[in-house]
Amino acid sequence: MASARPSAQPSAQPSAQPSARLSAPRPGSAAFLAAERVAAKAVTTAGRLRLAAEFYPPQSGERGRYGRAELAFLRWVIARGVLNPPGTERPGSPWWRAVNDRLLRDKIEADLLHSGPADNPGDASSGSVELWSEFLRAPTPASWYRAHNSSVIGGYLDHQHLAEAELPAERFLMNVALVRVLFSHALVALPRLALGSLSPLGRLAGDPRRGTVKLFLDLRRVFPEQYPLAEISAQELIAAEGALPHLLDYGVIAPKLPELYAFAAVSLAEPRVAGLISGTSPCYAWPTALGGIWRDEERMSIKLTAYATRTR
Repeated sequence: MASARPSAQPSAQPSAQPSARLSAPRPGSAAFLAAERVAAKAVTTAGRLRLAAEFYPPQSGERGRYGRAELAFLRWVIARGVLNPPGTERPGSPWWRAVNDRLLRDKIEADLLHSGPADNPGDASSGSVELWSEFLRAPTPASWYRAHNSSVIGGYLDHQHLAEAELPAERFLMNVALVRVLFSHALVALPRLALGSLSPLGRLAGDPRRGTVKLFLDLRRVFPEQYPLAEISAQELIAAEGALPHLLDYGVIAPKLPELYAFAAVSLAEPRVAGLISGTSPCYAWPTALGGIWRDEERMSIKLTAYATRTR
């Protein structure tokens, strides 16, 4: 499938540094306190959900509306069992827990820096925390995606060794989840890249405050609500995918994958994103020899959708 080339670049150069953590947190710093809070409260899935929701209090006005997409996705991964603590009857995934830990720590640290007490000094421990601080100062859909995706990608990059221990179907899911959230960011930041001539719909469709974003971030119709994904292949998952999700993945998103990853690398100031795609195929903990799984060039509906949403 031919790859579309974007005619636009991100509208502003990113101010944050790459999402890697700068050093071990200093005792008493916001980063240290955030890590302590996550270690103490994220020992259960209910605790994780409470920590995530506390960042979006209803009384905070506009900020409170931005938790809709994130919390819906979190409830789904909790239902799958991937965040279950170790040592339980159904232990979850070390990778999913580690990535979720990173997201929780970054948000809590930024919140402490933004509104914490004066005796809580310290600079942001990573670029992703800086981006969450930017979101807190000026909440917009684009600033939310930059912060959220920076934390998520930081978790992906830091814990690839854990991902490689997962079953192939789970590793395929990791790539699909990443592709979807990168695309959703492009919907609001570079809608012409995401939707071509349908770009006027982008900012509304990708707004994390609205229910429309579920079309892109809800994976319930793509993957079974279970963990581990044993005795099922990535190919079987694709075959069982609903018609609309398949059209989205292969007709709208797949033709733009190199451009989406390049956009993420620039907008998040994280050049390592380039290593998460090989040619036109996502390759996070995924063999490049199986890159063909990301292409479906035979169906007429896929071809027509790709043409209608191509970047001109």
